[in-house]
Formats: sequence, C-alpha cells, structure tokens
Amino acid sequence: MSAPLLTALSAGPDDLTVWPTSTARLPQGHLSVGGVSLAELADRFGTPAYVLDEDEIRARCRTYRAAFPQADVVYAAKAFLSRAMVRWIEEEGLGLDVCSAGELELAHAAGFPPERMVLHGNAKSPRDIELALRVGVGRIVVDSPSEIARIAALTGPAGRQKVMVRVVPGVSAGGHEKIRTGTDGQKFGLSLTDGSAQHAVARVLGQPQLELTGLHCHIGSQITDVKPYLVAVRRMVGLMARIKESHGVTLPELDLGGGHAVAYRPGEPALDPTALARRLYAELAASCAAAGLPVPRLLIEPGRAIAAPAGVALYRVLAVKHTGPTLFVAVDGGMSDNPRPALYGARYAPRPIGRSTTAEPVPATVVGRHCEAGDVIASDVPLPGDVRPGDLVAVPVAGAYQASMASAYNLVGRPPVVAVHRGTARLLIRRETQDDLSRRDVGA
Repeated sequence: MSAPLLTALSAGPDDLTVWPTSTARLPQGHLSVGGVSLAELADRFGTPAYVLDEDEIRARCRTYRAAFPQADVVYAAKAFLSRAMVRWIEEEGLGLDVCSAGELELAHAAGFPPERMVLHGNAKSPRDIELALRVGVGRIVVDSPSEIARIAALTGPAGRQKVMVRVVPGVSAGGHEKIRTGTDGQKFGLSLTDGSAQHAVARVLGQPQLELTGLHCHIGSQITDVKPYLVAVRRMVGLMARIKESHGVTLPELDLGGGHAVAYRPGEPALDPTALARRLYAELAASCAAAGLPVPRLLIEPGRAIAAPAGVALYRVLAVKHTGPTLFVAVDGGMSDNPRPALYGARYAPRPIGRSTTAEPVPATVVGRHCEAGDVIASDVPLPGDVRPGDLVAVPVAGAYQASMASAYNLVGRPPVVAVHRGTARLLIRRETQDDLSRRDVGA
C-alpha cells in the first residue's frame, strides 16, 4: 500500500479536520455543512456544484481582524468573488484587493466602499486604471515603470491618487514554483536587487499627481512557515530606510501581501494567522527601531485562507473501471471546475457521501470527464471497494481558486455556487447552461 494511502487511512475515514467547522455526520453516510445535507444539495442543485459556508467565511474574517487589530486586512478577491462575498467581506470590516476592472466593477456595483479597495495587476489595462480612478479606489499598486506616467496622466493635473510600489524582495517561498512570486525571474513587481524598485520610487515621488503611501510585496502562496515573511520585513524596512535617506520621505504603510497556507488534506500544515501576526509585529518593531523609522501601518491580503476551507465541491460518479492496477473513478466535473491539480499538482481528499457501506477502502484515482490525461482530481485516495456510478463524492477545501478559475472546456458549463447558512441554502451563482455558451457564438 502506498504512503499517501497509508497516511489517508491513518487519519481515519471520519477525519473532518479540513472540512468547514459546521460539518456534521448524519445517518447512512451523509454529511451536512451549515446545517444542510450535502446529498440534498446535490439533488436540489445538481452536480458538479460548489457549496460555500457563510459562517465559515465570516469566522475566518474575524480571526484575521482579531490577529491584526492595528492592520488593514484586505481580502484577495481573485480567490473567489461574488456579490454575496462582497457583502460578507464588507460587513466583517475587511478591505478588498481587486486585480481587474471586472472584479472592481462587481464590487463597486455591490456597494463596497472604493476607498477600502486596492487595485493590483502586473499588466493593468487602460480600463482597469480608468475605472479605479473614476470610482476612487484607495490605492493602486504600481507593478511596472510604464504604469507610473499612465496613472499620473489619467489622474489629471487636479487629481491625487494614492499608490504603492510592488517590490520583489528576493525571498523564495510557496508551495509550488508557479506560485512563488518573491524572487527575480517572474512577472510580478520591481526588483530590489537590480535597483528597479528604487528607481520606480523616485519616479513616483516626482509625479505630483501621485501620493506614495508605502511599499508592497507578495512573496508567494501556500506558505507554511513564518520565517520568509520575517526576511521580507527586514528587506522592505531596509528599502524604506534608504528611501528616507535619499528622498527625505517616511512611508506610512507596508503591505506584506498574503499567501498564507491552508491544509487541503488531514495532517497537512497551515499557517496560523495569530502566530504570524505576533512574529510579524515583533520583527517589524525591531527592524524599524534599528533603522530609526516609525513603525508603518501593516496591510495583509489573505484570500485562500479565508475562502478555501469554507468550500466543498460536490460530484457524482459517472464511471468506475480498472486499467491495469489502477482503479479509476470518473466524476461529472474535473479540470474545468478545478484546474489546480493540473496547474500546480494540488492534492485533495475526496470523500464518498450519501451511502453507507461496509466495503474496505481501496486506493483509487478520482478523475474528471475532460479529454485530457492530466484531468485528475486526486490520485491514490481511499474509496470504498464497492464505489459505483451514481455515488456522490465531496471534496473539501474547494472555496478558493476553483470557481474563480473555472472554464467551459469541452463546452461543459461552469457549476453553480450555493451558500449554506444555519440550515438554509440559496443560490449565489447559477449554473452556466448550454444556452449561455451558445449565445456567445455569434459567427457563421
């Protein structure tokens, strides 16, 4: 038996540690989330479907607010965004990090205060910048030299826009090479080592339409250790000290991005926001004291850590077959609703629901329905030996970078998003239909 399967089995078939806190066991192998049976949700809304626990989202927002009471906690909208999510984030007192005119427009239409928004993006379009300026976003993060003059010109001679400069601090961190953004050689930010960041700061300070409020960095995603953040703090404070020495400017803000890891499978490490906050504040105070600087106001940008553990993906088994020694369990979704395994080698812990069985678990590979050999949701996971078509499979930690990255590959419509809250369920985003897809095809 393989090591991953042994690990999964040792956790026990009823290990719910990575599921939403509200998850409860029901008779006959059923589970409920937010007081609602997952099997009933599958019957009512169909599969595949995403289920999102509102209370879990709100609780995680409050955890961050409590851990960082003197900081601006800014939710990274790219993890998942909808009108309901905008309302939850606003009511819990968080800011909102958007990286396109689409995200910005949705949030603005839903009533989110623009002064609590931050606009990101390594290649902001004219529409991105124009909309940000028109609605009055709180800060725009400068990611390349060409943006400086463009933002200043669009702001106009009578305007004044707060900006930050995104710095690459030379810190390597993250769960996969494709999500490590703190080192040179990738597309984000301005390098600390080659002087690009310092040059951009000087250019911003030379633009009267721009107000440089601070520096920004984001060193990666799925980071399990506090130490890389502490290194980033020291390097960013060092740059702030050089800016004061060169320009006589003391910057009041420091944005350390997000990237806080969550556990996708039982036993995996996660980054504790409270422990992170304690170490960050201590390091920031010490570094600023050594540099003779006042302590800047922190901004942090959790996305996955708020949304991912609140979500569950529901699938129905379509086919079961043995190919050589491998048992393949094919479901009615796949890489179109969750590209993360194909992109990053992400691993999940699928669980059968809705049917009790005494069959012993066997190693299985859960695959999707798409025409790609890489359409694999989870490899070498324990499923009952009598798994069969029609069974339901639920995958926890599905609240981030699934709905937001979903596609219509093979012209399979994107799943709905259903919110559960204290025994009730409501549709947030409806299923994408064949009519939706056909209406976009206007050629002949």
